[in-house]
Amino acid sequence: MRAVKVQYTVQPGFVQENKSNIGKVMDAIRASPVPGMQYASFVLADGVTFVHINMASNADTMDKLNDVREFQDFQAALKASDPVSPPDVQSLELVAAGFDL
Repeated sequence: MRAVKVQYTVQPGFVQENKSNIGKVMDAIRASPVPGMQYASFVLADGVTFVHINMASNADTMDKLNDVREFQDFQAALKASDPVSPPDVQSLELVAAGFDL
């Protein structure tokens, strides 16, 4: 199992667009689910810092997110928005889970 956390902070004026772009990614994933992958996005209490968690059964499954056009569009828009802090990608080591992937 692989898990990745990505955290970044956007400009205040980009929050709503970022949320909309994330929604498009999630809609695309729901329309064409990737078996063995769970992906979610959160915003911290400051309202401008986003955290994405992607858990996948293996590296090949995790990489399938990069094939989703809406995810590519989301990444391009985030990069073009001049984020306050760019995406920080961290691999996570699973200790235990109450669900199966």
